[in-house]
Amino acid sequence: MAVSFVAANAAYQAAAKAGGTGAAESAIQTGAAQGANGSFSDALASAVKDAMGTMHTGEMAAAKGATGQGDVVQVVNAVTAAELTLQTVVAIRDRVISA
Repeated sequence: MAVSFVAANAAYQAAAKAGGTGAAESAIQTGAAQGANGSFSDALASAVKDAMGTMHTGEMAAAKGATGQGDVVQVVNAVTAAELTLQTVVAIRDRVISA
């Protein structure tokens, strides 16, 4: 199944405007649960939205940790989740580019 670059970019832009919270894992599960009812662009938009939320949460936790306001364990967990999400997004991007 071929996905047009324009549709993928539009989904990414829509997710960027929407913002949000969550994790990429829940987006993948949501996309899998949609099955035939949802489109690929909807699943992609949901995954990007959740990835952006995870990155934002990590940034906020890092800022709190830098000012000494956050719990160290929570800061480490949030930053680790953000780092894993970034690595996942970069890996997916590389696979899409190489396809």
